[in-house]
Amino acid sequence: MAECHGDQADGLRRLFGREPPRIVTFAAGSIGVGKSILVANLAASLARQGKEVLILDENIKNNIASYYGALARHDLLQVIYREKVLNEVLLTVAPGVRVLPAARAVKKLGKLSLHQQEALIESITGMEHPADVILVDASLDHPLGFSPLGLAAHDTVIVISATSASITDAYALIKKVSLGYSRKNFRILVNKVRGLEEAEAIHGNIAQVTHSRGLARLEYAGFVPLDVHLRQAARLCQPVLGLFPDAPSAKAYRTIASDLLNWPLPGNEAGGLEQFVQQLLHLSQHIDPIAIYA
Repeated sequence: MAECHGDQADGLRRLFGREPPRIVTFAAGSIGVGKSILVANLAASLARQGKEVLILDENIKNNIASYYGALARHDLLQVIYREKVLNEVLLTVAPGVRVLPAARAVKKLGKLSLHQQEALIESITGMEHPADVILVDASLDHPLGFSPLGLAAHDTVIVISATSASITDAYALIKKVSLGYSRKNFRILVNKVRGLEEAEAIHGNIAQVTHSRGLARLEYAGFVPLDVHLRQAARLCQPVLGLFPDAPSAKAYRTIASDLLNWPLPGNEAGGLEQFVQQLLHLSQHIDPIAIYA
């Protein structure tokens, strides 16, 4: 196994001699908070700032591809099983934005053979255009209780809307992941709010509770306001920034994208994609789902 990991690391270093990609997972405690639409629009905003963006999508229904009006016919699991090559699975949904459907693959990561792990690594190292930013749209129903992509990423952003149910569910998720998997740092992004004051109040309240109970540190990642333009753009399967560049939500996405690129990388996680893939495989095969449900 050590020799295999060495070969994988060498391949990743050759391909990613450039600055390592930033890897951010977006999760939520419940449906209805607008997480996937947020990820799709944030990807478009990052692309407009000159970044190559790859979205790893864990969702089958209401997935990122469908937001852009595309159909996800294949899954990363078929690449792992060597039934497809990566380019057959990757979807280019907008300039600078690609989607990698991975809903089936992430549920099998903990059971991959060495041969299948090698296929996963080969598919990533064979990517023709390396990404500058990788956004993970995490599923709410991962069999391990929380996506290992969220545990291996540089940052995990919890998306909350301005409802008591959303806030309660987000707190419950943070508590389970903190106690079950020892994840102690999250970012909070508040969606569908009336303005900055409401967003900061929501973040402040949940951050105070989690801190007082010794669960986690919650950084503020920004907010996206309620905006009719965003709904109109979603119906047309287009990013709001392209159709309504001066809309309040478009301005918010630009701000979040700029801030995200400047978030400090954790000192022990600066290895970029190489470390991410290796840690992802390790976590998937060694984390115990019993802890998070206890």
